Amino acid sequence: MIERMREIGRAYGLETLIAPVRPTLKDRYPLTPIDRYVSWRRQDGTHLDPWLRTHERLGAEIVRVAPESVVVTGTVAEWEEWTGLALPESGIYVVPGALVPIEIDRERDEGVYVEPNVWMAHSPPLAT
Repeated sequence: MIERMREIGRAYGLETLIAPVRPTLKDRYPLTPIDRYVSWRRQDGTHLDPWLRTHERLGAEIVRVAPESVVVTGTVAEWEEWTGLALPESGIYVVPGALVPIEIDRERDEGVYVEPNVWMAHSPPLAT
């Protein structure tokens, strides 16, 4: 899929593919800031995260972290329905599958989730 995206870009005269990447294992470390998470490496020197690693193997480098890639707001009742969790007071809650915690403000009847992602640049593909 990534290689095909590069081919399509090349067909339109684009030299670089910038891919917004949602790290697949980040939900296991929701309290770790994304900037630190993307710096984690395995013993072989490759990214700990398999999706970042896949892009890296195809020649991509991290260009930037997007700390506020997706923002989801809802009422407390909506968040309780979406997460299956009781959210009895204002505060920070870890939600299974979420990359970062959600913030609940009962006084405002609002929950906010701000998901980061990573922008990776694929170098110009070789001419074929």
